[in-house]
Amino acid sequence: MKNLRELILVSLFASITSVLSIFLVPLPFTPVPITLQIFGVTLSGAILGARLGFYSLSLYTLLGVVGLPVFAGGGSGLGALIGPTGGYIFGFTAGAYVIGLLTHFGYQKFPRGKISKYFIQLSAMAVGILVIYTFGTLQLMVVTGMNLTESITIGALPFLLPDLLKISAAAFVAVALRQGLIKAKLISSTGKI
Repeated sequence: MKNLRELILVSLFASITSVLSIFLVPLPFTPVPITLQIFGVTLSGAILGARLGFYSLSLYTLLGVVGLPVFAGGGSGLGALIGPTGGYIFGFTAGAYVIGLLTHFGYQKFPRGKISKYFIQLSAMAVGILVIYTFGTLQLMVVTGMNLTESITIGALPFLLPDLLKISAAAFVAVALRQGLIKAKLISSTGKI
């Protein structure tokens, strides 16, 4: 990391994701719970960009591996990464990276409101969710022995509507937060920190 501001922002967004992981709704038909982590993951990529979003979710993952209760429902440890839901944690890092790339591209390609900033943000987050689902359902399939259809049925489909609601709110927050950070001269208009 280049400076103290980057370190603080990376740590802040790892902390936000950690706090949001506490809120959990278990579902009886799947080992994958509904959580608010997606909100933190998508904001990390949208606000921090690809590189720092990746670092933030890597820090989040490292904190969980060393034993801090930052994973869904206060979970932690290496077992969480190699268990049926570990793919989602790996997907968080990749998803934040992709969201950061797409957000930066969208803001550079359409800088003056030709396309709504909200639409840019929502689209980037939707693609990021697909990345997270891909990692998650593939590991769910491998660890549990399910076929791909079963893994998608219990590891992605039940979460589409809740995650769409979360990213709809996260996109709104990201646009407003980005504007505030730009006015405060903490990031450039294209999102560079």
